[in-house]
Amino acid sequence: MTGLPSSDRKYRRSPPRSPLLPQKLDDDQSFDAHGSGFDGASTSGAVFNLSTTIVGAGIMGLPAAVNQLGLIPGLLTIMFVSMLTESSIDMILRFSRASKSKTYSGVAADAFGGAGSNILQACIVINNLGMLVVYMIIIGDVLSGTSVDGFHHGGVIEEWFGQHWWTTRSALLLFTTFFVFAPLISFKRVDSLRYTSALSVALAVVFVAITAGVVIVQLMEGKIGMPRLMPKLVNQASFWKLFTTVPVVVTAYICHHNILPIENELKDPTQMKSIVRKSLTLCTSVYIATSFFGVVLFGDHTMDDVLANFDGDLGIPYSSLLDDLVRVSYGLHLMLVFPIVFFSLRLNIDGLLFPYAIPIAFDNKRFFSVTIALMGFILMGASFVPSIWDAFQFTGATAAVCVGFIFPAAITLRNIPGIAAKNDRLISWMMIFLAVSTSTVAVTSDIYSIFYVDEGITS
Repeated sequence: MTGLPSSDRKYRRSPPRSPLLPQKLDDDQSFDAHGSGFDGASTSGAVFNLSTTIVGAGIMGLPAAVNQLGLIPGLLTIMFVSMLTESSIDMILRFSRASKSKTYSGVAADAFGGAGSNILQACIVINNLGMLVVYMIIIGDVLSGTSVDGFHHGGVIEEWFGQHWWTTRSALLLFTTFFVFAPLISFKRVDSLRYTSALSVALAVVFVAITAGVVIVQLMEGKIGMPRLMPKLVNQASFWKLFTTVPVVVTAYICHHNILPIENELKDPTQMKSIVRKSLTLCTSVYIATSFFGVVLFGDHTMDDVLANFDGDLGIPYSSLLDDLVRVSYGLHLMLVFPIVFFSLRLNIDGLLFPYAIPIAFDNKRFFSVTIALMGFILMGASFVPSIWDAFQFTGATAAVCVGFIFPAAITLRNIPGIAAKNDRLISWMMIFLAVSTSTVAVTSDIYSIFYVDEGITS
């Protein structure tokens, strides 16, 4: 997405003292304004880009979430959130067409004015910025290792080449930033990332395939017992702690900020609903497989980041090689997811900071200035944030639910174009109730766990 959305003109205009700048852009203006010759993205490219937006770091937290909920309720929760996600995306698509808006924030502006647009953009920025810091931290863990409770978990580069200055965390993150991220985040179109997105999805499938293979081998050798099918409740606190899993599942499906940018680049925008369904089906299948095989393989020893479970003996031949394959494939996967999430982050932070400027894709100086500033902040965050998972839950319980469910539902209930049916209103109220109630309980439970130690859900 590079053109100025038509419905956003009243909230984002060129400065009146700059007559040489375009005052508005037509709805059908494409990236050809840059002389790129771009004639629209393909359906397959859009599926891969959207799937990559969905499958990020959240996939690694799902096995732990399912283990807490129990295998049956956990897998049902994943499917339920997938259906809610499809409904919320459908709301965004329908209301964007009715209001002729080409951005999510534009749809919010049409419903709630400039304040609503700014709040949504702030939520997207908080969610995406937090996720990118998490990505960078996990990439650092994969490459150079991490220390937990005085025990050092080695990274693959450190294990392969030993400890040198160039295998340290800071050196590897700088190398990744300059030689991997910098080229990928310099693209001005989402469709330019279609091939890396396809590779990213393939790497996620590699992770699932390896985990499934390990489980099958261990089942044939009789080394795996029956996983816990239902949650293990020790006390009242452990019941409320179940709700802390909801933000993890919700975060795993947040892709709403990239829906309209992807649709805007399509050769045939009417295919977007089908693209969403295909992407959600693919990602839900990957999520269910990852959660099922992860829980079956590690049981109550499943860690918050299941990737951390792949640093020891898996109980099968070539265990060390498989550990490295899993970590490397997932590390590469995150590197390729990073630019997709960054694209939306840059777009929304620019909208907050420069609401009256021309689109950022038309201003090279602003484009690269914002890009460099954001990358510097993310790199600093990854270097100094000591723990990611509590922050991961808080972000999922606040910004993520707002972006994924509360705003689409509120826009539908506001119903400025008058297109919402009775069923839409019922689904919207259900989304808001579930989002607010579960998030409130999750945040409260997280705060409680900081100050009090309870037995929780244990083996």
